[in-house]
Amino acid sequence: MGSSDGTASVSVGNSGLGTALMNILLADEIQPGFDPSYQLCKDIYLYHPLGLKMTEWPIRMAQSQPREVTVQNGPDRVRDAFVDEWCALKAEDVIFQVATLARVYGIASVALIAEGVPTYRPVDLKELPNLSVSFNVYDPLNTSGSLVLNQNPGAPDFMKSPGGITVQGQRVHPSRCVVHMNEQPIYIAFTTSAFGFVGRSVYQRALFPMKSFIKTMLTDEMIATKAGLLIMKLKPAGSIVNAAMQALAGVKRTLLKGAATGNVLSVNNEEAVESLNLQNIDGAGGFARKNILENIASAADMPAKILNAETFAEGFGEGTEDAKYVAKYVDRMRRELEPLYAFFTTVAQYRAWTPRFYADLQREFPDQYGRKPYRQAFYEWVNSFETKWPNLLTEPDSEKSEAEKVRHEMVVKTIEVMAPLMDPENKANLLAWAADVLNSNKMMVPTPLEIDVDALREWQPPTPELAAEEQGDEPEAPNPGRGDRANTGAALPRFLPRHRGKGPTHEVVRMIGRDNSTTR
Repeated sequence: MGSSDGTASVSVGNSGLGTALMNILLADEIQPGFDPSYQLCKDIYLYHPLGLKMTEWPIRMAQSQPREVTVQNGPDRVRDAFVDEWCALKAEDVIFQVATLARVYGIASVALIAEGVPTYRPVDLKELPNLSVSFNVYDPLNTSGSLVLNQNPGAPDFMKSPGGITVQGQRVHPSRCVVHMNEQPIYIAFTTSAFGFVGRSVYQRALFPMKSFIKTMLTDEMIATKAGLLIMKLKPAGSIVNAAMQALAGVKRTLLKGAATGNVLSVNNEEAVESLNLQNIDGAGGFARKNILENIASAADMPAKILNAETFAEGFGEGTEDAKYVAKYVDRMRRELEPLYAFFTTVAQYRAWTPRFYADLQREFPDQYGRKPYRQAFYEWVNSFETKWPNLLTEPDSEKSEAEKVRHEMVVKTIEVMAPLMDPENKANLLAWAADVLNSNKMMVPTPLEIDVDALREWQPPTPELAAEEQGDEPEAPNPGRGDRANTGAALPRFLPRHRGKGPTHEVVRMIGRDNSTTR
């Protein structure tokens, strides 16, 4: 507002700031089954205490652990280059934004913007490393009119996402965008918040209990306001109340209001000072609030523990039923995000594994890539590219140790059964396999076991004749009663060539040296 002196001032007393949520969620028009509009979904996401948690928390939990990236047919530098480019593109953040908006409104989109290339034209993937790219995230209002979905049952694109999107009259090529919906579209079920026959907002079924949740907040405010109220029961005055008696009562109330820890306040034995009794509100208010949160969680198809902000007493590592249910919910959320991850994976691969990067790799690994064409190596990396989400339920160290013990026993039994039936070359391969299995357990075998397989193939156990010659004694005559095994000898070697390592693997190595008639 302007004033006569030329200064300006703004009055915010009745401006309505901060009242958008109150005006909407406390409106009597909101009843069970009410269809939220675009603006209502935005206000809930911005102002409602549970609006952000219902949309962002499931995605945050799904992205809480980074994906494990492996490229089987390439060195570690290939994987590292992809991870670096993935981080440079901020792919995780863009995917988070798209998935969040889809849960808020029911549908959202992301488009690849390349400098110098119109949006209606496809981008040559081979030229991606030379282009300046960015990603724009669009909500339903930005793409309104282009994501309605066809309701003609005879059409090829019936209830399917269209080939592309249109933003402010500019069409985006299908190869440069991804449309992400929350839930599947229903035939002739128009979603007001998404401006089309598409998915639904996560707030749609939970709108009425979310309105009730605001009332519990008002109840909490009232309890917090009245919790410090003190009631002073004074001795009733006589039939004639004069000014002096009224002043005395006022003095008592003033002294009570200003009294604090360390003060002494005396009252008549017929008088008392008490706080407001709110015990009945505690039971009814807590019961109503808990039920409302559970109703919201059920309507949004998400675990109630996420909304209640309850902690897992045993944690995810113990694998309780609640933890398993939340882990399954997170796994489902990860599967829903796979199309978005696949889109960004392709972009990151072409921008990371460039011809210049491959030229450096050829100089570093001339034997492997010196004569291999760039395109052949690139498609080998793409075909062997794998990603895996870590398990949200991690086993405790006690269970991991027990599992490793069982695996080690399996290795020993395998050697006991198969080693006597093998020739020296296969024995060496068997021992190499056992060493690989043991070395895979970094927790129980911190120092790796190294085996010289070539030396083990050439090594032969000493015969009794050779041992007697070394000791200067005559070799014993064969004893037919003892069978062929006694003739061949079964002496165990004192050590294996170039064998290093201690612990349980030592017995495995000694066991390989056993020999019988079948191996000679």
